[in-house]
Amino acid sequence: MSECIIVFNDVSKSYPIYHHITGGIKNFLFHLPKALSSVKNSRFVALKDVSFKVNQGETLGIIGENGAGKSTMLGLIAGVLKPSKGEVIVKGRISPLLELGAGFHPELTGRENIMLNGVLLGLTRSDVLKKIDEIIDFSELDEFIDQPIRTYSSGMLARLGFSVASSLNPEILLIDEILAVGDKLFQKKSKEALLKLINGGVTTVFVSHDLESVKEICHRAIWLDHGKVRAEGEPGKVVEQYKIML
Repeated sequence: MSECIIVFNDVSKSYPIYHHITGGIKNFLFHLPKALSSVKNSRFVALKDVSFKVNQGETLGIIGENGAGKSTMLGLIAGVLKPSKGEVIVKGRISPLLELGAGFHPELTGRENIMLNGVLLGLTRSDVLKKIDEIIDFSELDEFIDQPIRTYSSGMLARLGFSVASSLNPEILLIDEILAVGDKLFQKKSKEALLKLINGGVTTVFVSHDLESVKEICHRAIWLDHGKVRAEGEPGKVVEQYKIML
């Protein structure tokens, strides 16, 4: 039986909602306990009582409309967010394909940023050096790789980001709408690289509005709706349930 790599046990995540002070500062101060209680208790619930498991080598698709809680779920798995309630367990090194290029330093060159990101992903400098030519070749940015990335377009940044994260032997991949990177040929190449990782047994969580890709790529899917799991199971069935409600 496969080991559970990602576990959500009854997880909820909420954020405080800050209101403008109504009635003026004087009224706020005169009714301070009540006003503070109101501020404290005003919260937006992004996820509520979510439980699921992802086994080693499994690809889980997450679907749902904007604001459903998908990005919050990825943030919890990545460890950049902490649950308000419940428990999140993750076993393995995470390679996030979220906001591609977000972790790059604008004054460093593309080559230097590959090294920096590889180390931040938990690899040694030696490990990254062994892969750097492959990463540069995949990105198709050879002639720009020794230029500061502040000179790169957003598309070039995204291509470099995908090339880094997908080439450095990931154990857990977190993917958020990144298969539209670059032109059609690069998109095709990116999808093939992703499928190679998935078929090679990399545990993957794939968030996308591309329902056909979810059905093609994923072993299982979850439909999130206003922070709650509405359906979970075989991707085709979950996608059809979701389509009915659109």
